[in-house]
Amino acid sequence: MDSYIDMPVAPRAQDARRTESIKLYGRDAFEGMRRAGALTATCLDGVSDLISHGTPLAEINAFVLDFAATHGATPATLGYKGYEYACCTSVNHVVCHGLPNEKKLRDGDIVNVDVTLVLDGWHGDSSRMYAVGKPKRAAERLVRIAHEAMMRGIGAVRPGARLGDIGHAIQSYAESERCSVVRDFCGHGIGQVFHDSPNILNFGRAGTGPELREGMIFTVEPMVNLGRAEVKVLVDDWTAVTRDRSLSAQFEHSIGVTAEGFEIFTLSPKGLHAPGIEIRATPE
Repeated sequence: MDSYIDMPVAPRAQDARRTESIKLYGRDAFEGMRRAGALTATCLDGVSDLISHGTPLAEINAFVLDFAATHGATPATLGYKGYEYACCTSVNHVVCHGLPNEKKLRDGDIVNVDVTLVLDGWHGDSSRMYAVGKPKRAAERLVRIAHEAMMRGIGAVRPGARLGDIGHAIQSYAESERCSVVRDFCGHGIGQVFHDSPNILNFGRAGTGPELREGMIFTVEPMVNLGRAEVKVLVDDWTAVTRDRSLSAQFEHSIGVTAEGFEIFTLSPKGLHAPGIEIRATPE
């Protein structure tokens, strides 16, 4: 049976069923998250076939819509707070929430595709970077750093650790590579609510914050910039970009805290961690 524990969390815009108590989930919930996460990961594997010069971002959105309908799922973003698309597509200096419109991909671009599919009430939330053709060396390096930062954050997850340990692992690694971590957005609790407690910050001090406990489910999703950390949101009220127009990269997994450490629900079935760029799959 799922339970609740009262832990302080940072403020965030409310979802309809979000509470400020952190949920602890049981076996059935983990199984539901495995199914939803695997479906989302399979969808993102399929997206890789669309990543090429001249592909309109709208084509990616159409693929996600069709994939969801074919598999009995619903894109969580479709209609969410007025959002009109089934996914987010963030190209180059777009940090997150980029609109999958008629803009076309070009050789050398890097693009993040963020998909959340709801299957039987459970949310599988994940995002992945893709390379179009051959990106510049700096872009490849940034993508690798962002993936490693996420995996180091996930690697800090175990019962008895603190939420601050996740942020510290992400921040300390990214900054050691002379990159910056975006502070305006963060990971979040997930399950039967799209954005739930707790907030999973991508920066922080080790040993601080609420204690991690078996049964917690949340996303880890650092956004790493090649330049400064500051972002701004464009007039569409969704698209967030780097203020200095430096490149940005993001990865996201949905995970659960287990007795031994963690379980990643959204790993690529085909091992396509960042199509077009060689990526190591597991944390050290």
